[in-house]
Amino acid sequence: MKPGSKLFKAASALALSSTIMASLPLALVTSAAAAVVNRVEVRGNQRVDAETVRSFIQIRPGQNVGESEIDEAVRRLFSTGLFSDVRISQSGGTLVVNVDENQIVNQVLFQGNSRLKDPQLASVVQTQPRGAYSAQTAQADVASIREAYTRIGRADAGISVRTIPVEGNRVNVVFDIQEGDRTQIQSISFVGNNAFSDARLKQVISLRESGLLSFLQRNDVYDQDRLRADEETLRRFYYNRGYADFRVVSSVAELDEAQNKYFITVTVDEGERYTFGNVSIDSSVAGVDTAALQSQLETAPGETYSAEKVENTLVNLTNAVAGSGYAFAQVTPRGDRDFTNRTIGIDYVIDQGPRAYIERIEVRGNTKTRDYVIRREFDVSEGDAFNQVLVQRAKQRLEALGFFEKVEVATAPGSQPDRVVVVVEVAEKATGELSLGGGYTTGGDNEGPVAEVGVTERNFLGRGQFVKVSAGFGSESRNYNLSFTEPYFLGRRLAVGFDIYRTESTSGAYDTERTGGDIRLSAPITNDLSAQIAYNLKQEKFGDDDGGRRVNDGYYRADGDGNLILDAGGRPIAVSSDEDNARRIIATCNDPNPFGLADAGYEGAPQYTDSPIINEAICDSPYITSSVSYGLTYNTLDSAQDPREGFLIQAGQEFAGLGGDANYVKSTAKGSYFNLLNEEYDVIGQLSAGAGNVSELGGDGLRVFDNFFKGQDIVRGFEYKGIGPRQNGVSIGGENYVSASAEATFPLPLISRDLGFRGAVFADAGSLWGSSFENESGVEGTDFSLRSSAGVGLIWASPFGPLRVNYAQPLQKEDFDETQEFSFGFSSRF
Repeated sequence: MKPGSKLFKAASALALSSTIMASLPLALVTSAAAAVVNRVEVRGNQRVDAETVRSFIQIRPGQNVGESEIDEAVRRLFSTGLFSDVRISQSGGTLVVNVDENQIVNQVLFQGNSRLKDPQLASVVQTQPRGAYSAQTAQADVASIREAYTRIGRADAGISVRTIPVEGNRVNVVFDIQEGDRTQIQSISFVGNNAFSDARLKQVISLRESGLLSFLQRNDVYDQDRLRADEETLRRFYYNRGYADFRVVSSVAELDEAQNKYFITVTVDEGERYTFGNVSIDSSVAGVDTAALQSQLETAPGETYSAEKVENTLVNLTNAVAGSGYAFAQVTPRGDRDFTNRTIGIDYVIDQGPRAYIERIEVRGNTKTRDYVIRREFDVSEGDAFNQVLVQRAKQRLEALGFFEKVEVATAPGSQPDRVVVVVEVAEKATGELSLGGGYTTGGDNEGPVAEVGVTERNFLGRGQFVKVSAGFGSESRNYNLSFTEPYFLGRRLAVGFDIYRTESTSGAYDTERTGGDIRLSAPITNDLSAQIAYNLKQEKFGDDDGGRRVNDGYYRADGDGNLILDAGGRPIAVSSDEDNARRIIATCNDPNPFGLADAGYEGAPQYTDSPIINEAICDSPYITSSVSYGLTYNTLDSAQDPREGFLIQAGQEFAGLGGDANYVKSTAKGSYFNLLNEEYDVIGQLSAGAGNVSELGGDGLRVFDNFFKGQDIVRGFEYKGIGPRQNGVSIGGENYVSASAEATFPLPLISRDLGFRGAVFADAGSLWGSSFENESGVEGTDFSLRSSAGVGLIWASPFGPLRVNYAQPLQKEDFDETQEFSFGFSSRF
């Protein structure tokens, strides 16, 4: 059929007519569905006003309403959370809205819970009193409560919800809880690790297998976020030990519901171990002296590759370049990997970065910690040039505070192209701590069983301040301490604080009381070096009003009330032995001649010890010591709690004589070096050395109690005050000391490392000598004489604090030294 023929035209007209006729019914249906609403009628509402319902549906009289408008109105009403059911229909020109209102929550109750208290559970549920009840929300709350129990190690907790109707269309919402048993971590295993054993890697991560002390340490509670954090910890562990290609292939936690225990498997790919190759600095920024920046490098050719050292170098170079006036300079490390020789060369490239400024720093997620506590960890602020390296260093500082479970730092576009918003998202954690400890201490003024209770808050009132209150109690000792530290004084990285203390001891030949305190200020000089100055004030009292040596060490006749019976000469009548109605006579510093016995030929002077020097010093107490001191600390330890690598060196002086009774200058220094001797078996070596000198200041001479008293604290195997100058066998201290020690610690074989036991072997040497009393009668040991010992130790990182027991055999000693082969007490590394 030709397009121009009559037949074609007729056929076309017929087809068009058919199309129009076919579409006509559809148009009529659509027109019928979209009816005009003349009135909106609301039914079933009790508390919600009808006009409020009409405002929610947003349909007005005179409006054409079809199915899409009705569906949208239903959605809007459900989204209010006020209704459990909504039905909308049209009857002529009337739109009928039928609603069933949600019941109002009267109370939210928790039953069967003891591990988590009501306020803790109320904080995780969305259902709240006086709100509309929603079955969907209540079921979401069940999941939230279950998650809260999972986080405390009770993954098998059973949670259900029910409602109890009360008058006024209200309900009580009851969450029934069966807490179940603790869900333990049965095993943590690693797949693919060759360089480090499972036992070593288990010490790196925070999760622990359930063991004997898990009920105290609570580190065997599985948490998915902690497992993710442990993955990152493993990465940093490997990256800092040369394994630049390390990756976590997978980490899976499987719950055996029959045993209610988790089995965690971490699969890793270690890759090859690398050392640093050639290290260089290049700059495209005119005026930057790359030769002058060489001192900022912490990476050196031939050393084991370490991501941490690369990061530290980036920060050092960034600060140095910015300090030279190049605010927008950007430092980027470029790696040159040699797979054959397994080296990574680093070229630190300094380029001119984009000119971007920080518009603002936005802090989110903090409910306790003040914003300024977070902001002050940034070396940049609003209006400064944006620098990614300094922003990441701030993130590390925030993580190191210990205030947050998680810290995320991101950037967002600002109001202009050259503006950047730094967004800091934190998740806070508990920073308060109640500590209970106990043990037994040998030697010193606090010998005997001891117990300690302390309350520590590391983020006091959300201000980042440190507060600690503690008290210790022993069979013959008491001590009380209060410490406060403000880490940012006057808005600068200056730590200001004070300490107040009191100690009381009734052990030994005489009682000792010390009450004092200090005000201190410390400031960082470099990342590793810091300085501190302090003012110190203390009062020391030795002996007591009732102490001293009994006159003639004999008994004297007394009446039934304990009063002495005197002879005709006014002297007490001595008896031959301890018998009824007898008492002893005490000569004290306040009364050195009771009843005039010294005049009658009796021994009358108070004798706390066999040393007249000590006895005289006791009677001259109490003493006031007012001093200022300063100190320098160099610290490169990889961990403050459990160091394996690095140095800790401290040196300082104390000048006494700002009033008070003491006039001296006391100089001390001590240092320790840690080195991981064997990574696989976690054998840690430590070398330590120390020295001290005290000299009179002002020509008034030294008091005997200004001397150093040394023993097992520098050479194990000797008593406290067991070495150095003595008078009649009593320690009178010395003016100089030196010490040196070598030690190796290691995990005990066949014992789970999670229990925290380590063994030690050590050798010590040292001496205490020099005394201004060297010419007094009975004084000996004032010359230098080396003492040495060797021994073994057992260290326990207990939940109550580090405890240690040592056995040391003296190898070199003097006849008058006092030895003590066994010693145990709280562990001290330095």
